[in-house]
Amino acid sequence: MRRDYFTLEAAGVQTDDSGRPTVRITYEGPTEELESRLRRGGTPLDGDGVDITYRLQNALDADNPKGVFAIADRVTGEYVLELNADAETVFSVIETVADGDEKNGHYRLVIETDDGSELAVYEKSTLLVYDHGGDLLRERSLIPSGVEI
Repeated sequence: MRRDYFTLEAAGVQTDDSGRPTVRITYEGPTEELESRLRRGGTPLDGDGVDITYRLQNALDADNPKGVFAIADRVTGEYVLELNADAETVFSVIETVADGDEKNGHYRLVIETDDGSELAVYEKSTLLVYDHGGDLLRERSLIPSGVEI
């Protein structure tokens, strides 16, 4: 699966938006491989079975910081998918969740096909952000209280 088969959008991050902040990933390629990656041993991966990360490809102070948004199988460590995404979009979700008590500290991650069919929906409270050198940016990450990393 190529990264350019995916697009990432954020919803629920504007002050006048209602509902939970949502990361919506739309896949525009052949679905068989992605559907296979969203399963382990024939069982669909659930929200506790995936880890979500964002790795910057350039410095945050660059004119237009970009990075790679990734979903990995928590047990095997294998990437389910990776896609290129603007930092502004990812950070808008993180900031909305971190600043909003009414959002319950969670965001929704939706993976869908380009015809709108949902392949997976996860409720998540963690999104780890790494700089372009691979160091965790705790102040930019979404880490629930009580979680030690």
